[in-house]
Amino acid sequence: MIDIFLVPIALMIILVMIHAWFGIRILERGIIFTDLAIGQLAALGASVSYGFFHGEFLYIWTLAFALLGALFIAYGAHRRIHLEAYIGLLYVLGASGIMMVLAQSAEGMEHFKSLLANDILFTSEEDLYKSSGIYALIALIIYFLYPKITGFVKELLFFSLLAVTVTSSVQLAGVFVVFTLLIAPAMVASMQSRFKALWVAFGYGWFFSVTAVAIGFYYDLPTGYSIVFLGALLSLIFVLAKSQKKEIDD
Repeated sequence: MIDIFLVPIALMIILVMIHAWFGIRILERGIIFTDLAIGQLAALGASVSYGFFHGEFLYIWTLAFALLGALFIAYGAHRRIHLEAYIGLLYVLGASGIMMVLAQSAEGMEHFKSLLANDILFTSEEDLYKSSGIYALIALIIYFLYPKITGFVKELLFFSLLAVTVTSSVQLAGVFVVFTLLIAPAMVASMQSRFKALWVAFGYGWFFSVTAVAIGFYYDLPTGYSIVFLGALLSLIFVLAKSQKKEIDD
């Protein structure tokens, strides 16, 4: 039975590591819904592939829409606009576009559900190896190139790398899982100062995601939604317990 868990657990370990790094930087920038907007646009690209091309060119369409979203956000980040509202509009643009594209598909709702939160247990070894290679390349670029550039080019590279990451992650895990892995570990890690934030994010992300996979399997629950639910629930409890009461002015 342990063989059933090897691929999904390996996938979760890798997903948590790459997304935790991006999540910490997203929180630092204060644009929390960036990843959700890019993920939704990536899902719109996947919907175009499913709705009009019977699933062909899936990666190309997904990546193209994710990169388009990254370009919009990188450009908007350097303009005098209400950035969160702007990103929110990108999110609803992607969400509504998905429903419009898949409305004419006989299997539209099934595709829609998998785009939101996929079943990690059915991940193939081939998908694991391919995504691992992509994430490894992204990690090398982050380590060697990213610290050496500045300004708009650095922001564009950041959001482009995020878009490539989200492209693979949305197909493997779904938009909601991607958002949870990006924000929940980073948010919990930011609530403490004793340990290095990235390592806390790794440990916490591995704990709730692997636990959720096991719970989903043993209780016959959808693993994607189990990861989202457990990650969100534990994070909310931890953050509320650690946070201090806000001063209210008279």
